[in-house]
Amino acid sequence: MVGTVYLVGAGPGDPDLITVKGLRCLQQADVILYDRLVNPVLLEHAKKDAQLVYCGKLPHFHTMKQDTINHFLVKYAKKGLNVVRLKGGDPFVFGRGGEEAEECAKNDVPFEIVPGITAGIAASAYAGIPVTHRTLSKSFAFITGHQAADDKEAEYQWSHLAKAVDTICVYMGVSHLPSITKQLTQHGKSPHTPIALVHWGTLSEQRTVVGTLETIVECVKEAKIQNPSMIVIGEVVRLHHKLNWFNEEIAPNLPAAHG
Repeated sequence: MVGTVYLVGAGPGDPDLITVKGLRCLQQADVILYDRLVNPVLLEHAKKDAQLVYCGKLPHFHTMKQDTINHFLVKYAKKGLNVVRLKGGDPFVFGRGGEEAEECAKNDVPFEIVPGITAGIAASAYAGIPVTHRTLSKSFAFITGHQAADDKEAEYQWSHLAKAVDTICVYMGVSHLPSITKQLTQHGKSPHTPIALVHWGTLSEQRTVVGTLETIVECVKEAKIQNPSMIVIGEVVRLHHKLNWFNEEIAPNLPAAHG
């Protein structure tokens, strides 16, 4: 008998945002391999005898390498155990879920993908920023902040993003923020384009800092915003102050976007 691997999206942080199917997988799992940004409250739904394996990764420091995670998924399933790979957000949105699914397929291990709510949508929504809007944004893109590296391919991508997409949501981009704003303005975005950083989106610690491509680096420095934070760029950010429904921590009194 071979067990099944379930690649489960835990959602953006608020434990109530996990899907019904994701929760059911957790309750039935024999082994749960979970990430750093998974809310630990979710692990309380595991069976008493379930084995919990921490796979957390920090910037520039990996507790467990991806090859090791892939090995464990196959190893436990081959023992006939049902395995949940619990990942923050969605497994297929910058979560390396595709690589893990490939490893299962290569080793003839059955697997299922259980989508989760990704931070690009959820953190934005909790900050009162819709990623699409009938008059402000008809397109959006999810990108990784690692694209800020100074290479030819990244520069080519930024040139298209600056001109072709209304709303840009950047994952893992706080440390690259100066480069991101520079790339966008160099490739045609107005320096007055609104931008927001949502820190710990969907959790009680959530804070949102709003500025423009021209001012945001200083705003973030003043507010001491760090990872994990979602960066949202585009005219929809102007709606933050009007639609901000979530009772978040108050950021310092920083300048809002122009307009």
